[in-house]
Amino acid sequence: MTTQDWTLITLALASVVLLVVLVTRFKVNAFIALALASLLVGGGAVCLGVKEADPKATIKIGEQVRALDILDFFTSGLGATLGSIAAIIGLGTMLGKLLAESGGAEVIARRFTEIFGPKRVGWCIMALAIVVGLPTWMAVGLVLLLPVLITLTHESKQPFLMLAIPLISGLSVMHGLMPPHPGPVAAMAAFKELKPNMGMVLMWGFIIGLPTAFIAGPIFARRAVRLVSADAPPMPVTGNRDSIPGFRPPPFGLTLFSIMLPIFLMLLDTLARLTLPDDSKLGMAAKFVGHSTVALLSSVLFAAWSLGTRCGYSAAQVLKFTEQSIASVGMTLLVVGGGGGFAAVLRYSGVASAMGNFAAWLGLPILLFGWLIAAFIRVSTGSATVSIITAAGILAPLMHNYPGTNIELLIIAIGCGSLFLSHLNDGGFWIVKDCLGLTVNQTLRTWTITETIIGITGLLITLCVHAVWQAFHH
Repeated sequence: MTTQDWTLITLALASVVLLVVLVTRFKVNAFIALALASLLVGGGAVCLGVKEADPKATIKIGEQVRALDILDFFTSGLGATLGSIAAIIGLGTMLGKLLAESGGAEVIARRFTEIFGPKRVGWCIMALAIVVGLPTWMAVGLVLLLPVLITLTHESKQPFLMLAIPLISGLSVMHGLMPPHPGPVAAMAAFKELKPNMGMVLMWGFIIGLPTAFIAGPIFARRAVRLVSADAPPMPVTGNRDSIPGFRPPPFGLTLFSIMLPIFLMLLDTLARLTLPDDSKLGMAAKFVGHSTVALLSSVLFAAWSLGTRCGYSAAQVLKFTEQSIASVGMTLLVVGGGGGFAAVLRYSGVASAMGNFAAWLGLPILLFGWLIAAFIRVSTGSATVSIITAAGILAPLMHNYPGTNIELLIIAIGCGSLFLSHLNDGGFWIVKDCLGLTVNQTLRTWTITETIIGITGLLITLCVHAVWQAFHH
């Protein structure tokens, strides 16, 4: 560790503090705050006379970083991030919107209730969270399932938090660990040189995420209901789908197939990579169909019929739904791109290499180091997506120092860190508070602890799985 390394790390910490203060204290738009934090890091690198050492930058190796270079770093990082994930996020949001407007979420909820029975309603609500949360954003999934949650609470006579905590636990795990959610997809884009496989990320996400959600959900809920008392909010006003002539909700099997179709297609890609030669025509076809963009595009086209026109909506109404869904995530896309720009500035300004030297100095395993970076940024900024993007951007150029690392498990570890300790600077904190009708204190004692359990439990399980994976591969 050199003096410049320590200075750059201090500069990075200062930029994160600036990011927190701007977003939380002065209510500055997150994208603007990311841009200003990038300028702080870049300006510090210029003053220190940092020389570029990454061949992917816009200047030659060995040249001193200049002020204008910082702008190039930011815009190139923004473009690279959005170029990799914008289509995936947009298509995933369209699928979630069609699921909401068709009433498919309610159809799945009723059938799951019948399958699990009233005595296992906690398992039912967590299964719903996993199925609905897989293609939809956490906030969308929470709004979709809130009427189901309240109805099940009244019908089962269970304490409200006994069902609410498994719901938010399942939705949170899906959001932080599973593609096509923006954080994991952005991490895959950052590590694209190592060719992470989305099917494998999904597989490890299920293997690690399900027990994590169970521990942070049903198990923690048993403790939480003894410490926190909360009543279910009144039933929200339902939509007016019945006023549409000829409207009919989709059947359970078709709805479930519409949700799982992109997963099936992506798993085809994974199976092809594992079982077929690289030059096989069948393998190439499976890889094409299983590519994340093609898989989601195919699923949205199918859902436009299965969850759209088949239910009674006109083609014009389906078009309106898809346009509305994209409008709702426009700022999120910009923030995700800004996070990519911030990560690029951290990389090309020398912060990434300084962090690598710091990791080597500490002697931390790469999975633990990635988790710590993501957790630190998560606690500081409140954004799971920004923390994943930044952590992956910092680690990507260092991976040559860690041969034998399972890149998909590293993405899962970073995702777990991005869910750690949600508090008042996290928009999700306030969404959960308002939807569940909790006070700030109740939300801190339920949602915040749930997220902390997810972060720590997910890391421990990931480290164990990675150790077993390495044992079988050496």
